[in-house]
Amino acid sequence: MSALDLTFVLGGARSGKSAFAERLAGESGLPVTYVATAALSDEPEMRARITHHRASRPAHWQTLEVGRDLTGALREVARDGHCVLVDCLPLWLAGWLCPPDNHPEGCASGTQWNDAVESLALTLASLPGRIVIVSNEIGLGVIPMGTLTRRYVDELGRLNQRVAALAPKVRFVVAGLPMAVKG
Repeated sequence: MSALDLTFVLGGARSGKSAFAERLAGESGLPVTYVATAALSDEPEMRARITHHRASRPAHWQTLEVGRDLTGALREVARDGHCVLVDCLPLWLAGWLCPPDNHPEGCASGTQWNDAVESLALTLASLPGRIVIVSNEIGLGVIPMGTLTRRYVDELGRLNQRVAALAPKVRFVVAGLPMAVKG
Protein backbone atom coordinates (compact mmCIF):
# COMPACT_ATOMS: atom_id res chain seq x y z
CA MET A 1 0.00 0.00 0.00
CA SER A 2 1.39 3.40 -0.97
CA ALA A 3 1.64 6.39 1.38
CA LEU A 4 -1.38 8.64 1.67
CA ASP A 5 -1.14 11.52 -0.82
CA LEU A 6 -3.54 13.98 0.80
CA THR A 7 -3.20 17.76 0.84
CA PHE A 8 -5.60 19.66 3.07
CA VAL A 9 -6.12 23.30 2.05
CA LEU A 10 -7.59 25.69 4.61
CA GLY A 11 -8.38 29.38 4.48
CA GLY A 12 -10.97 32.00 5.19
CA ALA A 13 -13.74 33.17 2.86
CA ARG A 14 -12.32 34.55 -0.40
CA SER A 15 -8.78 33.70 0.72
CA GLY A 16 -7.90 32.01 -2.56
CA LYS A 17 -7.98 28.49 -1.14
CA SER A 18 -10.10 26.99 -3.92
CA ALA A 19 -7.95 28.58 -6.64
CA PHE A 20 -4.83 27.25 -4.91
CA ALA A 21 -6.34 23.75 -4.61
CA GLU A 22 -7.36 23.83 -8.28
CA ARG A 23 -3.81 24.86 -9.18
CA LEU A 24 -2.42 21.92 -7.17
CA ALA A 25 -4.78 19.53 -8.94
CA GLY A 26 -3.99 20.96 -12.38
CA GLU A 27 -0.23 20.93 -11.79
CA SER A 28 -0.36 17.29 -10.69
CA GLY A 29 -0.38 16.28 -14.36
CA LEU A 30 -3.00 13.65 -13.48
CA PRO A 31 -6.59 13.32 -14.64
CA VAL A 32 -8.76 15.27 -12.17
CA THR A 33 -12.17 14.59 -10.70
CA TYR A 34 -13.69 17.60 -8.98
CA VAL A 35 -16.04 16.53 -6.18
CA ALA A 36 -18.42 19.40 -5.44
CA THR A 37 -20.25 19.28 -2.12
CA ALA A 38 -22.67 22.20 -2.50
CA ALA A 39 -26.28 21.13 -2.26
CA LEU A 40 -28.54 22.39 -5.01
CA SER A 41 -30.23 25.52 -3.81
CA ASP A 42 -33.24 27.63 -4.62
CA GLU A 43 -31.31 30.75 -3.55
CA PRO A 44 -30.32 32.83 -6.60
CA GLU A 45 -27.02 33.90 -5.02
CA MET A 46 -25.99 30.30 -4.27
CA ARG A 47 -27.07 29.13 -7.72
CA ALA A 48 -24.90 31.92 -9.21
CA ARG A 49 -21.91 30.75 -7.12
CA ILE A 50 -22.37 27.15 -8.28
CA THR A 51 -22.67 28.28 -11.91
CA HIS A 52 -19.51 30.37 -11.57
CA HIS A 53 -17.57 27.45 -10.07
CA ARG A 54 -18.77 25.08 -12.81
CA ALA A 55 -17.71 27.53 -15.53
CA SER A 56 -14.28 28.17 -14.01
CA ARG A 57 -13.20 24.50 -13.97
CA PRO A 58 -11.23 23.08 -16.89
CA ALA A 59 -13.57 21.36 -19.33
CA HIS A 60 -11.53 18.14 -19.29
CA TRP A 61 -11.99 17.66 -15.53
CA GLN A 62 -14.70 15.25 -14.52
CA THR A 63 -17.15 16.78 -12.04
CA LEU A 64 -19.15 14.84 -9.51
CA GLU A 65 -21.72 16.76 -7.46
CA VAL A 66 -22.45 14.92 -4.25
CA GLY A 67 -24.76 15.43 -1.34
CA ARG A 68 -24.19 13.75 1.96
CA ASP A 69 -22.41 10.73 0.49
CA LEU A 70 -18.96 12.27 0.12
CA THR A 71 -17.38 9.08 1.44
CA GLY A 72 -19.09 6.91 -1.16
CA ALA A 73 -18.12 9.34 -3.92
CA LEU A 74 -14.47 9.27 -2.82
CA ARG A 75 -14.45 5.46 -2.81
CA GLU A 76 -15.92 5.53 -6.30
CA VAL A 77 -13.51 8.00 -7.96
CA ALA A 78 -10.18 7.76 -6.10
CA ARG A 79 -7.62 5.59 -7.86
CA ASP A 80 -3.92 5.42 -8.54
CA GLY A 81 -2.74 7.84 -11.21
CA HIS A 82 -5.67 10.17 -10.57
CA CYS A 83 -6.28 13.38 -8.58
CA VAL A 84 -9.50 14.04 -6.68
CA LEU A 85 -10.28 17.59 -5.55
CA VAL A 86 -13.00 17.98 -2.91
CA ASP A 87 -14.42 21.49 -2.59
CA CYS A 88 -15.47 21.92 0.19
CA LEU A 89 -16.01 20.43 3.66
CA PRO A 90 -18.04 23.37 5.05
CA LEU A 91 -20.74 22.87 2.42
CA TRP A 92 -20.73 19.12 3.09
CA LEU A 93 -21.28 19.86 6.80
CA ALA A 94 -24.05 22.35 5.94
CA GLY A 95 -25.81 19.61 3.97
CA TRP A 96 -25.85 17.51 7.13
CA LEU A 97 -26.74 20.18 9.68
CA CYS A 98 -28.83 22.56 7.56
CA PRO A 99 -30.09 20.71 4.49
CA PRO A 100 -32.35 22.43 1.97
CA ASP A 101 -36.00 22.43 3.05
CA ASN A 102 -36.89 19.72 0.58
CA HIS A 103 -34.18 17.28 1.73
CA PRO A 104 -35.90 13.96 2.46
CA GLU A 105 -33.68 13.09 5.45
CA GLY A 106 -33.82 16.47 7.21
CA CYS A 107 -31.19 17.63 9.70
CA ALA A 108 -28.76 14.99 10.92
CA SER A 109 -28.56 13.95 14.53
CA GLY A 110 -25.26 14.16 16.35
CA THR A 111 -24.84 10.41 15.98
CA GLN A 112 -25.46 10.49 12.23
CA TRP A 113 -22.94 13.30 11.78
CA ASN A 114 -20.33 11.62 13.98
CA ASP A 115 -20.77 8.39 11.99
CA ALA A 116 -20.32 10.33 8.72
CA VAL A 117 -17.10 11.93 9.99
CA GLU A 118 -15.75 8.58 11.21
CA SER A 119 -16.56 6.97 7.87
CA LEU A 120 -14.88 9.82 5.99
CA ALA A 121 -11.74 9.60 8.15
CA LEU A 122 -11.44 5.84 7.73
CA THR A 123 -11.95 6.16 3.97
CA LEU A 124 -9.46 9.02 3.57
CA ALA A 125 -6.77 7.03 5.39
CA SER A 126 -6.89 4.33 2.74
CA LEU A 127 -7.61 6.12 -0.54
CA PRO A 128 -5.35 5.59 -3.53
CA GLY A 129 -4.21 8.42 -5.80
CA ARG A 130 -3.77 12.10 -4.99
CA ILE A 131 -6.45 13.81 -2.90
CA VAL A 132 -6.83 17.56 -2.33
CA ILE A 133 -9.50 18.69 0.14
CA VAL A 134 -10.61 22.30 0.71
CA SER A 135 -12.13 23.66 3.90
CA ASN A 136 -12.74 26.98 5.62
CA GLU A 137 -10.94 27.96 8.78
CA ILE A 138 -13.73 29.73 10.63
CA GLY A 139 -12.48 29.41 14.18
CA LEU A 140 -10.41 32.60 14.19
CA GLY A 141 -13.32 34.97 14.79
CA VAL A 142 -15.79 35.71 17.52
CA ILE A 143 -17.87 33.03 19.22
CA PRO A 144 -21.20 32.85 17.37
CA MET A 145 -24.34 33.80 19.29
CA GLY A 146 -26.81 31.25 17.91
CA THR A 147 -26.94 27.59 18.93
CA LEU A 148 -26.90 26.23 15.37
CA THR A 149 -24.07 28.55 14.33
CA ARG A 150 -22.01 27.53 17.37
CA ARG A 151 -22.62 23.86 16.55
CA TYR A 152 -21.58 24.48 12.94
CA VAL A 153 -18.34 26.20 13.98
CA ASP A 154 -17.61 23.48 16.55
CA GLU A 155 -18.29 20.62 14.15
CA LEU A 156 -16.28 22.17 11.33
CA GLY A 157 -13.39 22.79 13.70
CA ARG A 158 -13.42 19.16 14.83
CA LEU A 159 -13.73 17.94 11.23
CA ASN A 160 -10.81 20.13 10.14
CA GLN A 161 -8.69 18.78 12.99
CA ARG A 162 -9.52 15.21 12.01
CA VAL A 163 -8.61 15.72 8.35
CA ALA A 164 -5.47 17.72 9.21
CA ALA A 165 -4.27 14.91 11.48
CA LEU A 166 -4.55 12.46 8.55
CA ALA A 167 -3.08 14.72 5.87
CA PRO A 168 0.67 14.61 5.28
CA LYS A 169 0.41 18.15 3.83
CA VAL A 170 -1.69 21.03 5.18
CA ARG A 171 -1.67 24.47 3.59
CA PHE A 172 -3.27 27.64 4.97
CA VAL A 173 -4.13 30.26 2.35
CA VAL A 174 -4.27 33.96 3.24
CA ALA A 175 -4.85 36.64 0.57
CA GLY A 176 -4.02 34.08 -2.11
CA LEU A 177 -0.73 33.12 -0.49
CA PRO A 178 -0.36 29.50 0.65
CA MET A 179 1.60 28.82 3.80
CA ALA A 180 2.86 25.38 4.80
CA VAL A 181 1.35 24.31 8.11
CA LYS A 182 2.36 20.65 7.86
CA GLY A 183 4.59 18.72 5.48
